[in-house]
Amino acid sequence: MGVTEAGAVSAEGAVAGETSLTSILMYTSDPLWQRISLYHPDKPGVELSFSQRLARENGWNRRFALRAIEEYKRFMYLVCSGTTPVTPSETVDQVWHLHLIYSKLYWEEFCGAVLQQPVHHSPTEGGKIEQGKFAQFYSDTLQRYQETFGEAPPSDIWPPLSKRFGTAKWRWVDLKRFWLVPKW
Repeated sequence: MGVTEAGAVSAEGAVAGETSLTSILMYTSDPLWQRISLYHPDKPGVELSFSQRLARENGWNRRFALRAIEEYKRFMYLVCSGTTPVTPSETVDQVWHLHLIYSKLYWEEFCGAVLQQPVHHSPTEGGKIEQGKFAQFYSDTLQRYQETFGEAPPSDIWPPLSKRFGTAKWRWVDLKRFWLVPKW
């Protein structure tokens, strides 16, 4: 197994052309998935939990943040169980970015104990070649998601390729200094 761009990780384990039921049985009985499914970055006894911070920083409600974390866990399973590169949705990438900030939690607990391998985040280097490469990785990710989990990814977290890549939509804005007015 080896790490490549934007979490485009290759590892041994996936078999192409599996039926949905077979795939579901394979991933749910996989010890890796069992460890991932039991993991949660929220720690008891803290005033601002990971999921609360994720919701606050992205303008999401907590329910959506918790769903995004579950999709992040599915993405990380795809990263570690496949042989082809994968790329996250913007929502899943936001979860990943925040998780990386919690460096000890990410590297020691999640990568060390749960995934049992390092997973590095390497973003695009820009340009048309990179754009085409990551568009293909994302398309492949959506297909692998369907094959692995036996269902289509939720479109509010995993938009179609046509909506995933385009002009940059994310910016840090200090809401104490600026008003933010939606365009719609």
